[in-house]
Amino acid sequence: MWDRHLNIGLVAGESSGDQLAAELLKGTRAAFAQVNAFGVAGDAMVAQGAQAWWPSQSLAVRGIFEPIRHLPRIIKMRSELIGRLTGAQRPDVFVGIDAPDFNLSVERRLREAGLKTMHYVSPSIWGWRPKRIEKIRRAADHVLLIFPFEQAIYDNAGIAATYVGHPFAGHIPMRADPDAARLALQLGARKTTIALLPGSRGSEIDYNAPVFFQAAVLLAQQLGDVQFILPVAHDALRGKINQMRDKYAPHINLRILDGQARSAMEAADGVLCASGTASLEVALYKKPMVISYQTSPVSAWIYHRVALLPWLGLANILLNESFVPELLQEAATPSGLANALLAEMNRYAADASVVERLSDMHRSLIADTPALCAQAVQTVLRA
Repeated sequence: MWDRHLNIGLVAGESSGDQLAAELLKGTRAAFAQVNAFGVAGDAMVAQGAQAWWPSQSLAVRGIFEPIRHLPRIIKMRSELIGRLTGAQRPDVFVGIDAPDFNLSVERRLREAGLKTMHYVSPSIWGWRPKRIEKIRRAADHVLLIFPFEQAIYDNAGIAATYVGHPFAGHIPMRADPDAARLALQLGARKTTIALLPGSRGSEIDYNAPVFFQAAVLLAQQLGDVQFILPVAHDALRGKINQMRDKYAPHINLRILDGQARSAMEAADGVLCASGTASLEVALYKKPMVISYQTSPVSAWIYHRVALLPWLGLANILLNESFVPELLQEAATPSGLANALLAEMNRYAADASVVERLSDMHRSLIADTPALCAQAVQTVLRA
């Protein structure tokens, strides 16, 4: 343990960033005599002792044009945050977790003011907007990477970076136990179980949930005795989800869960999942999955014009192939999703090599993330 106190400023922009930041805090608390953490924090960070000046969900907006209506509030929040961090509550180091459009600008301003800065989770410069690496160079003294292939990108660019593993990989068992998960969720043990994961933001629910529910109706017709589970990331979304369920799938056997997304993944025989971090978690549970995503037509058009890779799903990017079906925008029809998921469930049942490939990917992402994060913080402070 390093016999010094650490004051650390943090900004985590959504639930996945909150969990990543909690791992970093766990490591620093083991490595430093005392840690005082503060900033934009979620429940997992607060559980690790962080003080939440603003909740993580205040930055949970996504898309190209969708965040515009939140811009005045976010600009005000950023100004107040920078003022506090460069004033009386100046930290020893600031770490921006993901949320690059917000955090990189904060990091640059803080670095110009003489603070040590780090960025945790590389923006997907390998997927689109590769020139952002120069923005990262100006903003961060050190970058914490969660995918192994990213290390070479930063080494070649001459930017200090450390691959710390993906912390989710260490928390998800190599072999899932669906029976235990179903028992914990009080689900029918012998029923075919399908998890619906339409996203954790209001805009994602608006775009994805209707077609997920319509696909569920078709799956129920095909599978017969089937139960559906849908974990709700935030209580504020429950009303919206219930309205959509009543409109599009009033008669399916559905349990809406308060959180418990990983338990839902582990319990499932198949998953309909929005692209993003959740799709990687489902892949780590080695479950048959179809990735789907819808957003505004303009946002989708722009993304496809600038995308460098043919996939959105993180498992496909890590495996460098179309391993998990992706049905996006107009391809995301109820029948398309239902048929693709049934085909995947049959593929996993018939071919053991599918799970073997996902197990290899899982092993490649496991590292002592808390310790590696803490070591990187120490390196920055010594520089």
